Amino acid sequence: MPHDLLARCYDTLLVTAPEPQILQVMLNRPERSNAFTTAMTEELLHVFGGVEADPGAYRCVVLTGAGERAFCAGADLKERNGMTDEQFSKQHYLIERMARAVLNCPSPLLGAINGAAFAGGLELALCCDFAYASETARFALTEVTLGIMPGAGGTQNLPRTIGERRAKEVILTGTPFSAQDALAWGMVNRLCPPGEVLGAVLETARRIAGNAPLSVRQAKKSITQGLQMDRASGMLFEIEAYYQLIGTEDRMEGIRAFNEKRKPDFKGR
Repeated sequence: MPHDLLARCYDTLLVTAPEPQILQVMLNRPERSNAFTTAMTEELLHVFGGVEADPGAYRCVVLTGAGERAFCAGADLKERNGMTDEQFSKQHYLIERMARAVLNCPSPLLGAINGAAFAGGLELALCCDFAYASETARFALTEVTLGIMPGAGGTQNLPRTIGERRAKEVILTGTPFSAQDALAWGMVNRLCPPGEVLGAVLETARRIAGNAPLSVRQAKKSITQGLQMDRASGMLFEIEAYYQLIGTEDRMEGIRAFNEKRKPDFKGR
């Protein structure tokens, strides 16, 4: 599966492995602010479906956009112009499936928000485990200004990220906010000068990829699922996830490496 992802020629994405254990997915329609088309949505479904089907192939995934102007402007409204209700619904169902596929990414998914993230673009950024952004990035969920509402997780992921009351203001007004606001609200973890965000995210991805991959995936799963439970149930889930690691080769390698004062060589087994 990993070779299939890298061998396929995508029309709207650039899919590369800047390092053997890191997959980089770049939205590649800079002339249209990397806006979603039906084709891009289908290609994202293929990529993230492949990552989920082979969770050991990559230890970290990085999602970004081409150019410096936009990460993603949301759905391409030129393509939607003139769509029938049936065509609109069919396309949106693809977007819903794509959002679920991105959220289900078993490896850590890091967003490199290189520019504006509006509407579905912000919803896509919110599907990442965490993100760094350019200091000049702008954000908005503008759907209510267009006669619709967020439908790719925005009404669920944004309140869970920045809190209910602030999320209601953002969503119900459709007003853009700055990268500095996004940082202050905890929506992004770090701001970088323009042109430097991808490098910073790749540096963090490299550090994650150097850790035990089974441990990283189990920890991610425990955090994600535990936040949907009460604390006592989450503690039980954490212990179940923990015990899956006791019999692994990587656990023994971690102990050996520590005692031998060397860097561990984790195999994901």
